[in-house]
Amino acid sequence: MAKKSPLDDPAQAAFAWARFRRIMRFMFLLTAGVVAVSLALLWKFGSEAVSIHYYIAAALGIGFTMLLASALMGLVFLSSGTGHDEAIEDPLADED
Repeated sequence: MAKKSPLDDPAQAAFAWARFRRIMRFMFLLTAGVVAVSLALLWKFGSEAVSIHYYIAAALGIGFTMLLASALMGLVFLSSGTGHDEAIEDPLADED
């Protein structure tokens, strides 16, 4: 039988998800800043023969990559920080 996860407790789960949302809000603001700075640098040092589609693709690529990476790392921190990782059973733990 699997052990109960600390995330099964509604109070701990609410705290953990609130922390995850706080991390994601911070990362969204950081991502918006990085995208703005990168687009400004591309505009200043880039070629004048570049289409607007280049800037749209750069903004979407940088933004999506940063937000996806921060969401996945945030979920890792959520799982590890709440003790959810220790609640699983390792069937191979007895094989030594």
